Amino acid sequence: MAKLEYDETGRLLFTQEMRKEYTILIPQMLPVHFGFFAKLLERTGYHVAILNNDGRSVVDSGLKYVHNDACYPALLVIGQMIDAIQNGGYDPHKVALLITQTGGGCRASNYIHMLRKALEKAGLDYIPVLSLSFGLEKNPGFHWTVGLIRRLIYGMMYGDLIMNVANQVRPYEVSAGDTTAKVEFWTSELLNRFDRGEGMSRKKMRGIFEEICADFKSIPVTGEEKVRVGVVGEIYIKFSSLGNNQLEQFLLDEGAEPVVPGLTDFLIFKIYNRVSDVEMFGGSRAKQALCKFFMGYVEKCQLDMIGALKNSGFRAPGTFAELHQLIYGYLNDGCKMGEGWLLTAEMLELIHSGTPNIVCAQPFGCLPNHIVGKGMIRVLKDDYPDSNIVAVDYDPGATKINQENRIKLMLANAKRRAAEEKKAGQSAAVLSSSTHVVHN
Repeated sequence: MAKLEYDETGRLLFTQEMRKEYTILIPQMLPVHFGFFAKLLERTGYHVAILNNDGRSVVDSGLKYVHNDACYPALLVIGQMIDAIQNGGYDPHKVALLITQTGGGCRASNYIHMLRKALEKAGLDYIPVLSLSFGLEKNPGFHWTVGLIRRLIYGMMYGDLIMNVANQVRPYEVSAGDTTAKVEFWTSELLNRFDRGEGMSRKKMRGIFEEICADFKSIPVTGEEKVRVGVVGEIYIKFSSLGNNQLEQFLLDEGAEPVVPGLTDFLIFKIYNRVSDVEMFGGSRAKQALCKFFMGYVEKCQLDMIGALKNSGFRAPGTFAELHQLIYGYLNDGCKMGEGWLLTAEMLELIHSGTPNIVCAQPFGCLPNHIVGKGMIRVLKDDYPDSNIVAVDYDPGATKINQENRIKLMLANAKRRAAEEKKAGQSAAVLSSSTHVVHN
């Protein structure tokens, strides 16, 4: 057993010895993305496992060990970790836990402290907790390197691309399961290429983007038109099927096409906040320059993905700069708690790109998202009367049936409007044809 070491504040450290012996457990949020992240961490020398335990036992563990005033994502993330340790077959003396720490005003910055308190309450305070952040907490056995950061960015880009094309094909596939099979194939294929050291340069990534798009484009699809529904909200609830009660699958079952903005814009948003902070409040120009360089690199990778989607005939998201421009007149750069102005910008992008039907998924206790999500809906509806947005709260006490009924009402409105627009279009076509006959 590795010797436990502590820093001067009494924080348990993740040591070099632990790096060799321990398995790092990571909570699930995005299956494809996190699968890539885990593999890339393993290639760097860490032992990693992504947690997929779900169900009521996760919620119960969260309720037992997390204060009931904490937001739902904190409860689920911490609950999933403790449930896995207690019931997942792991040796509790050979595991460490990895959790993000943003450093902002959101309670996500405090998850790591809440997790440590929960471990202490559960008698597991000998388990080290790693902060996935830039410099907030340091551990001798876990280090960021430029190479690792670059590879993780590529993993994120591949994840966003696969999620994007899969969501555009799955609702229309002729043979059920074709899209899921392609997702599984490319997840495995990319991991194999990572092992061979392939796909980890921008030039190679662009080529693989084209391969992926072409392969998904080959899936036979129907010519059916379906209502598109955007999904925005707090990042964990937006992406995690555990957090949103299988929202994407529910939309598919209801005959809709889910449109989910990717993870890339959120990362660029977080980097951009460091840049804008210096402009608004002062600070290190050297750090600002470094953030600008990092941000520019990620934006170039995003342009590669956008280009591949457009070249293959798929709908492509706009650039971060275009997204940022949409928010002018609504919110400014100082609104950055939680998802900040990005959440409102994502709703605007969806509306502008022909997806006015939107589910804003948010934790019941998330004040920032109630402001930039639910709080902005009326303003958006005033400016865009055809927008059809529903805010849905997720927490341990919310019933799934109530959530689904709210979404069904939004879908009923969307389908009614689509039918009216189709009828109006047919009438206009008939009128145009009749006019043409008279003139002849």
